[in-house]
Amino acid sequence: MKKRKNIITVAIDSPAAAGAGTQAKLISKNYNLFYLDTGKIYRYIGKLKLDNKKKFTYSLIKKKINKIRLNNLKKKSLLSDEVALSASEIAKDQRIRLIVHKFQQRCAYNPPKKYKGSVLDGRDIITIQMKDAMFKFYITASLKVRARRRFNEYLKLSKKITYNDVLKSLRNRDKSDKERKYGPLKKTKDSILINTTKLSKKASFKKIKAIMDKKLNY
Repeated sequence: MKKRKNIITVAIDSPAAAGAGTQAKLISKNYNLFYLDTGKIYRYIGKLKLDNKKKFTYSLIKKKINKIRLNNLKKKSLLSDEVALSASEIAKDQRIRLIVHKFQQRCAYNPPKKYKGSVLDGRDIITIQMKDAMFKFYITASLKVRARRRFNEYLKLSKKITYNDVLKSLRNRDKSDKERKYGPLKKTKDSILINTTKLSKKASFKKIKAIMDKKLNY
């Protein structure tokens, strides 16, 4: 695959609800980078499986993902625990990961010309998708803090769910993400750790921006 030259590439990995998506959006806006939430792609496919249990095939996935519109990834229907668990399961399938990998590579290294580069966040971005990224961040937070954040998100969506249910779901999701055979979630030696447990969104971004500005000579 031919890659655009001299672009800014940012790779972010994190467990669920650690704040990576928020930081990726802030990075995207500040540096004019194309943003892709890779986890939403797996959620999209996870929902595809739930909606097409008898007709869920690799051909269907290829057909749908090649026609995917990024605004489809913003649908509230992708935020349910059922979809999240389905996404975590299908993410273990190597053939599905290869299909998604090719799509993500295009987004990462051939973003639309109006952008100065790209920023992707997910579970295997720093380890597989963008191993040679200019910036590699591993964003995390304590399980209880992440559960509280996700619970508050659900409350805003008027979802009937308890904090303990969210805590249990995230604990299971963490286990699945870290123990899967292909592309498990893990921090690499060359990635920068950003722990958001005690940091606000603004403080977290300020920390990331300082690191990026120094290297970019801004």
